[in-house]
Amino acid sequence: MTDVIVLGAGMAGVGAALALQEQGRNVVIVDRKPKFAGETSYGNAGIIQAEAVEPYAMPTDIPSLVAIALKRTNDVEWNVESILAEVRSLLAYFRNSQPGRYRRITGTWGRLIRRSREDHARYIDDAGADGLIRRDGFHQAYRDEAKLAAAVAKAERVKAEFGVGFAALDSAGLMAAEPALKPGFAGAIHWTDSWCCSSPGDLTQAYGDLFVKRGGRLLDGDAETLAADGAGWRVDTAEGKVSAKDVVVCLGAWSPKLLKRFGYRIPMVRKRGYHQHFQNNPLDKPLMDASVGAVFVPMKLGMRITTGAELTAMTATQNLRQLEEAEKGARKVLDFGGPVENQPWHGTRPCMPDMLPVLGKAPKHDGLWFDFGHGHQGFTLGPTTGVLLAELMAGNGDPVLEALSPARFA
Repeated sequence: MTDVIVLGAGMAGVGAALALQEQGRNVVIVDRKPKFAGETSYGNAGIIQAEAVEPYAMPTDIPSLVAIALKRTNDVEWNVESILAEVRSLLAYFRNSQPGRYRRITGTWGRLIRRSREDHARYIDDAGADGLIRRDGFHQAYRDEAKLAAAVAKAERVKAEFGVGFAALDSAGLMAAEPALKPGFAGAIHWTDSWCCSSPGDLTQAYGDLFVKRGGRLLDGDAETLAADGAGWRVDTAEGKVSAKDVVVCLGAWSPKLLKRFGYRIPMVRKRGYHQHFQNNPLDKPLMDASVGAVFVPMKLGMRITTGAELTAMTATQNLRQLEEAEKGARKVLDFGGPVENQPWHGTRPCMPDMLPVLGKAPKHDGLWFDFGHGHQGFTLGPTTGVLLAELMAGNGDPVLEALSPARFA
């Protein structure tokens, strides 16, 4: 008999399912695409970002806001319709990015991030996925001396506060580490604690295969059919109706739409990201290029170029400006081939206005649990929030969960 239904087969859903199995639960994962990593768990930069102890805040200084408004930066793309549609969430995001609130939020976020490698490590070997992982970090590179100096100062601060490891590289040091680079960078931060994955989709699939090996099932089903069923919940699948006492919503950017039907209004800022693979892999490690708001990542399929954030509707047509600018920037410093795919990939990051995931029991319903809103770090934090949720469902809550509780939106 099924104890728990997990809705969503991305990294958050698989992480929750594995952790619940470890608590002795019989778990079924239901997804409208009957495969693991069908959405953003496939399309990210593949970095388990142990260095990202400060969440992505909205810029609050006038020059940065003007640059975004006038589209002078490649970090953010936007359109009027989407800004108006999410204006309340964006205003809350702005308020939470102010220094006092941001420091409090970072205290919680940093605790999650710093345990992320440990939570991935509990599954990597058993999933046979060690060959996908490198544990020697990535480079965050700067083409401007002043911005590099500011980045080094920030790195020193997060090292002092959180113990984050890094090495500062000048131009010569970066080019020695990455011989394929052409001149153009002032230097880089080598974040040494982070782990990099050559195929995030394959890693999520490996975790999913481990879940199945341990007795779990992945079923083709529609989360929109979720309904109360006596003292529990049920959902329709290709194999018929499945019922369980508990259901966990791990649907990322789709979560608020489902939960609205049950009386929950969850604010969210939806940030679209793009990627495309290119032939050849000139880099040894991922390189985050601050000047073009992109990451250049050596992966199994070729060099993946990933973009910053586009504020747009989930159903909007592709706007490839950011990806095109990122490719232009990459070609100034690297030689590589043409695109592997005919069409770039895109997906939506589920970002909460307070930059913290939504994790815990639904305030109005027994047996309904939330695990979504990981922002830019779903790949990093999926196993972590899964472990925390499983412990909470077993009656062993971590103090960090208070700040993540869905009750904050009640």
